[in-house]
Amino acid sequence: MRPKFHVKKDDTVMVLTGKDKGKTGKILKVIPKKMRVIVEGVNIVKKHQKPTQANPEGGIITKEAPIHVSNVLLFCPKCAKGVRTKKKIEGDKKVRVCVKCGNEFD
Repeated sequence: MRPKFHVKKDDTVMVLTGKDKGKTGKILKVIPKKMRVIVEGVNIVKKHQKPTQANPEGGIITKEAPIHVSNVLLFCPKCAKGVRTKKKIEGDKKVRVCVKCGNEFD
């Protein structure tokens, strides 16, 4: 069974813990099996790359590493901070809504 996440790809989120606490960024990728997300500009790591045909020089590259989904919170532009959400049914669709201000995300 696939786990349900409170965030999805292309959402803007705020990081709650770790070395990048307080930073915001867009979710680039969701990894449901490992319960992790990759956020743009957050948890940057250096990776030593061997030379390949695609990258003949190799060397050290920097890239975003995954972080656990429980360490991010959906960012509300109206409240200007990370907020919890609730589901609201509009017609036949479920919409995520900010608990504090009522801003809709979907």
